[in-house]
Amino acid sequence: MRKQGQRAFAFSNAKQLFRRRLFSHWREQSAIIRTAADWTVLLYILIPGGLLGGRLYYGFWNEALPAWSVNLPFMLIPSLLVLLICNGGLVLLLQEGDLLFLRQRQRWVNTIVFRGLLYSLIVTSLKFCVAFALLLPFLIRGFEMTSSEVWALFALTLACSWCVKLLGHLVKVQKQGWRRWLWLFLAISVPNAIYFRVASLWNDRPLIISLSAVLFTVVAIIAFRWRLLMRGTFMNDVREDYKQRMKIAAILLRHVLDKPRPTRHKPWIFRKSQPLLKSKTAESRFSAAAIKALVRNPAHLKLYLAFTVVSAVAILIIPSGFKWLGFVVLTSLMSFWLFSFWSLFVGDDYVGILPFTKEQKAEAGMHAVPILLLPFTMITSALICLSLYGWWGIILFVPVGYMVGLFISRIFGTFRLGKE
Repeated sequence: MRKQGQRAFAFSNAKQLFRRRLFSHWREQSAIIRTAADWTVLLYILIPGGLLGGRLYYGFWNEALPAWSVNLPFMLIPSLLVLLICNGGLVLLLQEGDLLFLRQRQRWVNTIVFRGLLYSLIVTSLKFCVAFALLLPFLIRGFEMTSSEVWALFALTLACSWCVKLLGHLVKVQKQGWRRWLWLFLAISVPNAIYFRVASLWNDRPLIISLSAVLFTVVAIIAFRWRLLMRGTFMNDVREDYKQRMKIAAILLRHVLDKPRPTRHKPWIFRKSQPLLKSKTAESRFSAAAIKALVRNPAHLKLYLAFTVVSAVAILIIPSGFKWLGFVVLTSLMSFWLFSFWSLFVGDDYVGILPFTKEQKAEAGMHAVPILLLPFTMITSALICLSLYGWWGIILFVPVGYMVGLFISRIFGTFRLGKE
């Protein structure tokens, strides 16, 4: 009977099951990458890039270091490593079906979790090996660190990364809501703050750094054992595991698909839906609806704010003789985008139900776009007037911003709305 029961399973032990899931995980990640880039194209990029990178790396060891690296402070090195420590997570290779088929075999679950933790920590270690290999010429030749100091810094970085990964994982699978974010902040910020402090102040004292690495290792071992003894977090384990396995897909699809918006019972702004404009005509109500639609949509609002910030920086950088020309060009670009948003808003299926004529839609658009353009023109004109005319700019920027925005929007509206 025992032999028959063993034959009933596709795998005789948990080690074989973990090995199968690990190979499946690798195939899954490679398939995700292949959907974004053809291997032929990657070869054309990787081979020349590898040759060029190898030549640069050889030059870092045998030739003079670049001029930009001479004056870099050492604090930049632990800062970059802290960013790398905060990136990534743990993959346990647990699946939803284990709730039905492996819950009675707790040893199998423990073996998969144990090997998943080891695999994740090994991947993390390899990542930092590559990072230190790239930084090694700058550490030894640029900052004149000895081999013992470099090894001590490497051990400290590796131990801190293990500690942060394990503590962050423990918080993610046990806490929910605001407590989760609070504990996650502490689990990540406290070890990184200690690491940055030790690496910055005592980089020339390998003994202190080594002792700190031992303390991080002890904390990591305690967190590792705690994770193995933990019970009652299976569904959270599966959820976090799925997030880690889908990270590459999320990065590749970030700029292709919009992030699902959370369901709101009330909008975050204009909650009472009171009339936005004084006029009660149908065209004014239609214009107000378009204004509210842009402000309430996070994607459109972020794009509006981002373009405003970039334009403000561009206005400050442009030489004084070309600021007004740049202002006109940037305002024209913003006006073009706002009329594109208006066309998208008017073409929506729900808006199409409303019995508005073509003339009414054009009139509403000519009224809505200048209002949406007004904050942008006010900010940019204020920067120009204050930088060029000093205190007189406080008086000039309001009428200038209003008149230029109205004039450009009228010109674009005549062409865009006249063709619709």
